Amino acid sequence: MAHNYAKSRKPRETLEVCIEKMVQGGEGMARLPDGRVCFVKGALPGERCRVEVTLSKKDFARGFAVEIIEPSPDRVKPRCPLFGRCGGCSLQHLESEKQAEFIERVERENFRRLARTDLPAGFAIHTGNPWGYRNRARVVASRDRAGDREIVRFGFREQESNRIAFFKECPVLTPALNAFLQGPAREIFTDKRKRFPRELDVNVFDDGTGKVSFYYTGMPADDFEKYAQGVVDIGGKKIETDASVFFQSNLSLLPELVQSVRDAVDDGIASGAASDEWLIDLFSGVGFFAALLQDKFKRITTVERDHGCLVHAKANLEPRGDGASAPVENVSAPAEEWLRQNVVDKPATLIVDPPRTGLPNEVLEALVASSVNRLIYVSCDPVTLARDYAKLSASGFTIGKAEGFAFYPQTPHLEMLLVLDR
Repeated sequence: MAHNYAKSRKPRETLEVCIEKMVQGGEGMARLPDGRVCFVKGALPGERCRVEVTLSKKDFARGFAVEIIEPSPDRVKPRCPLFGRCGGCSLQHLESEKQAEFIERVERENFRRLARTDLPAGFAIHTGNPWGYRNRARVVASRDRAGDREIVRFGFREQESNRIAFFKECPVLTPALNAFLQGPAREIFTDKRKRFPRELDVNVFDDGTGKVSFYYTGMPADDFEKYAQGVVDIGGKKIETDASVFFQSNLSLLPELVQSVRDAVDDGIASGAASDEWLIDLFSGVGFFAALLQDKFKRITTVERDHGCLVHAKANLEPRGDGASAPVENVSAPAEEWLRQNVVDKPATLIVDPPRTGLPNEVLEALVASSVNRLIYVSCDPVTLARDYAKLSASGFTIGKAEGFAFYPQTPHLEMLLVLDR
């Protein structure tokens, strides 16, 4: 049985290899005849395939599978006709129910290799609906003409290219986003009273009820107030946000992460491993976690450098007016700057949710020197998480809890939660 992955391009060197395992990024790893490691797109562990080499270095090579000679039993036909072109999904060839299992193996190996530690035996990945889950996306609106008519099409950037892969319906977007892009959005972006560029990046967000907000750079202030604002209900708590700032893209699975964070806080306070005196939320965004934990602490500080996020954080953490709300301080500053200038000299619970680059060295150094005794680390990149944990563990932090959250099915991306104590 063979699966053809050939692409219309000038032929390069091809080799037959056996895929040993999956690595970070969802590629298969094989050994070339000369002993070098080769990372192969579109291949799964256990498969024998023919690979076209696209990059050859002294110590490693990269390529993509042009023919699957012996397929894995976990291989399936990708649902989307743009698979392999679109820069979004890269695991649609792997059975949805198997994706978390494969990714778990990758992350366990990452921690052994980068942090010299094993993730707890109970480490598991939370999963949800593998299709129609994505509430938030950045699409490209492309204007063109069909005779005397102007038309707008939407797509994603292609892999390793600035070209656009146009779609009629994306299988991972929510039904509301698909309906918006094929209906109202076409009218909005063909409005002759406004001068849109030929190509425009647009953020779209479904608030979970089917109401869609959107944002693009240069959006007029009046349109921003009319079209970009949104409110998300998480467990009865309304969180204000807008389509210009970061917010989690899988609202159906988000309550499970929220519950895990709340459980970590409750367990820490009940056991004495943490204090309810002070919650510090670094990289706090719109104040999401702090708002959901406001009832558990006597004092709350959020730290965020993005002005748009800070506006929402102040609204999301407004005192209730009943005298029961904890005092809240919303700080506009880089996390490392705030930690350098503020000595955390009393036991505090700290939540960090940094970008993919992880924690800056200055933040790590300040954490080591502080009296923080419980750290809840939410990460969107397990590799930088493992790297940061290696440094934190040297100062006495240990993993009390580890969980994964498959917020992006059909991709190798994983969110992770570590609860660290010392």
